[in-house]
Amino acid sequence: MGARGAPSRRRQAGRRLWYLPTGSFPFLLLLLLLCIQLGGGQKKKENLLAEKVEQLMEWSSRRSIFRMNGDKFRKFIKAPPRNYSMIVMFTALQPQRQCSVCRQANEEYQILANSWRYSSAFCNKLFFSMVDYDEGTDVFQQLNMNSAPTFMHFPPKGRPKRADTFDLQRIGFAAEQLAKWIADRTDVHIRVFRPPNYSGTIALALLVSLVGGLLYLRRNNLEFIYNKTGWAMVSLCIVFAMTSGQMWNHIRGPPYAHKNPHNGQVSYIHGSSQAQFVAESHIILVLNAAITMGMVLLNEAATSKGDVGKRRIICLVGLGLVVFFFSFLLSIFRSKYHGYPYSFLIK
Repeated sequence: MGARGAPSRRRQAGRRLWYLPTGSFPFLLLLLLLCIQLGGGQKKKENLLAEKVEQLMEWSSRRSIFRMNGDKFRKFIKAPPRNYSMIVMFTALQPQRQCSVCRQANEEYQILANSWRYSSAFCNKLFFSMVDYDEGTDVFQQLNMNSAPTFMHFPPKGRPKRADTFDLQRIGFAAEQLAKWIADRTDVHIRVFRPPNYSGTIALALLVSLVGGLLYLRRNNLEFIYNKTGWAMVSLCIVFAMTSGQMWNHIRGPPYAHKNPHNGQVSYIHGSSQAQFVAESHIILVLNAAITMGMVLLNEAATSKGDVGKRRIICLVGLGLVVFFFSFLLSIFRSKYHGYPYSFLIK
């Protein structure tokens, strides 16, 4: 009996292993439905992402920068899913806004976007768009944005960080600087291709023609070439242009000035020692030229042998130019290099 009963008990135990409690069936059913729902949700997200990318690629095929209003911004940038980076320029290009800086920045932005669109590395991982204030006022309010132009990078995941806002005031808005910033934020390297500009070539040709014509007309009398005063004036012009920051403007492409959107006040002097406006370089050039003129007058008063009264007047005028404009130049230096302790006449 014992031998025959043992297999029977083993079969019963084996059967119990295949049986589950009755209350576990709803749990299994719920788990199965949850898996199906998650799978369907994932599929829906994939389809939605594919539709968004397809739409963006279609817009990019038409133009390198596509404009967005509030609805498009929330759908393609704020709302998930998203596996692409988006560079957005917030601007105000309407004529009534009178934003000349916006137009200049838009030209550089177009050059950058066109360089990406027509490059061999173009893909669906990076797109360029624009939100104009008059077309997306709600977007500006949502982002608490009160100035334009502003460049922002929206990463594929998460919210933009502080470094995702381009420091336009310090760096400028040249296409090359924007490309470098994008490479730091997205690891996408864009080689900027600028359209051919023949104005420099034409200007150089006209200058060479003018000089050549002048030399030809004066071929019998070329003593003016040895004129020290003429060469000194040319040298001073070059020195004034270089010391005022014209080369920096050419490289960085800063705005001409800055207009406060709240009170409309225009600033011609940048408040940081790391940047400048184009108007600021012009002001510095004039100040340096005035100081130099004062020094020339002082030298003339000291070395000439004319009337004493006339020499005294020249000396006073030269001294006044040096003192006043040097004080003005020193005050600008103090406003940019905060904490500089020295001043003279003008604070």
